[in-house]
Amino acid sequence: MRILLAHTYYKLPGGEDGVFAAESALLRQSGHEVVEYREHNRRIDGLSPISAAAKTVWNREAHASFSALLERERPDVCHFHNTFPIMSPAVFYAAKAQRIPVVVTLHNYRFLCPAATFLRDGKVCEQCLPSVFKWPAPLYGCYRESRPASAVTALMLGTHRMLGTWRRTVDAYIALTEFARAKFVRGGLPAGKVMVKPNFVSPDPGMSGEREDFALFVGRLMEEKGIATLLAAWRSLDIPMRLKIAGDGPLAGMVKEAATNDPRIEWLGTISSDQVRAQMKRARVLVFPSIWYEGLPLTVLEAYATGLPVIASDLGSMVELIGHGETGVRFKPGDARELAGWIGWSWSNRNSVEAMGRRARQRYEDNFTAGANYRRLMEVYVAALGEASRVRERSGLGLPERSCTSDSRWLWQRSKGRPL
Repeated sequence: MRILLAHTYYKLPGGEDGVFAAESALLRQSGHEVVEYREHNRRIDGLSPISAAAKTVWNREAHASFSALLERERPDVCHFHNTFPIMSPAVFYAAKAQRIPVVVTLHNYRFLCPAATFLRDGKVCEQCLPSVFKWPAPLYGCYRESRPASAVTALMLGTHRMLGTWRRTVDAYIALTEFARAKFVRGGLPAGKVMVKPNFVSPDPGMSGEREDFALFVGRLMEEKGIATLLAAWRSLDIPMRLKIAGDGPLAGMVKEAATNDPRIEWLGTISSDQVRAQMKRARVLVFPSIWYEGLPLTVLEAYATGLPVIASDLGSMVELIGHGETGVRFKPGDARELAGWIGWSWSNRNSVEAMGRRARQRYEDNFTAGANYRRLMEVYVAALGEASRVRERSGLGLPERSCTSDSRWLWQRSKGRPL
C-alpha cells in the first residue's frame, strides 16, 4: 500500500510532530510505502498580513504542489495531520480531484475553536462550538491573543463549513478519544466518518520496580498546562515530597522562582525523550494538572508504559484516560488544595500507588502499543477506501486504474497479522 502522509510542523515542536514521525515509521516498518509531504509554519513569518490571511483560507501554491506530488506518486490514501495554516484545506480538494481517499487526524479542536483549545482566560469556553463562523473568537482575540489573527482563522473555518469541505472532501476522521469524537460530531462532522484511534508509544520503554519519592511533571510551561495550580499545591504541602519539572515555555520564570524558593522543587528544563522516560521509571507519580480538554497527551501514555500512575485534572480526555482509583486519581481542575491532598495521599499509600502503576502498564499493553495502533489505523484506512469507493459509485466516476479500493476487504484481510 502506498500512503501519503502530510503534516505542517509547528514553530515550537510538539506532540503532533512526534505522532506524525512515529506513524510514518510504523507504516514503513509494517511494509508500506510511505511518501511524506511536509510544510513548516515558519514560512508564514515572511508574508504580509493580507497574503497570510489569503493562504490560510486557500493556498494556491500548496494546491498546485500537492496536486503535482499526487500525480507523480499516485498514493492509495492521503493521511493528513496538521494543515493549519500554511497548507490550508486546499490540499483536501487536490486529493479529491484525483479521487484519492482522504484521512484527517484531529489532534486538537481547531475545526471547532480557532484557538484549538476550548480555553479562554484560563477557563473552558465552548462559545464557538455551535457557531458556523466562530464569531466569539475575533471578539475576544482567542487565537494568539490577536483579533485579526482570530478573525482570519474564524473566516477559514466558516468558509469551509459553508462550502461543505469537512463533509465532502474527507473520507475518514481520526479522533483521539471518545470525548473528542462527541465534540466533533456535535460541531458538525459526519458521525459515520469520525473514528477513534489513540496515539501510541514505541519503542516500549518497559517498567521499573525501583521508585523514588518524587512526583514528575512533563510538558510545556504554559498556562493551559496548569503550572500555577501545580506550584500552588506544592506551597501548601507539609511533606518532603519532591517535584521535578521537565519542560520549558512562557512560564519558565515562575517555575525557576519556585525552584529557588523551595528546595523540594527541581526544574530540569528541556530534556530528551530518553531522559523523560528514565525519570518516569523512577518517579512515584506523574502530575498532569492541565486546565484544558487536551487531545491525547503522549506524556500520559508514556507514563502508563513505564508503570507510572497519574494524578490528573478531572476534565476532558483525562476523564476517559485515567480511571479514578484504577490507573491514577483525578482532582477538580485548578483546585490546588485538592491536588495537594492527592499528593499527600500518594506519599502515605505507596502500595496502592504501586498497584495503580501495574494497572497503568496493563492499560498500555492493551491499548497503546504500536501493534494495537497499526491494527486500528488499518481499520481507518479501510473505512476511508470504502467511503471513497461509495462516493465514486454514486457519482458514476468509477474507480481509477491503479487502486485497491475496489475491494477494501482484501486490504483488511491482507493487513491482519502481517504487513502488505
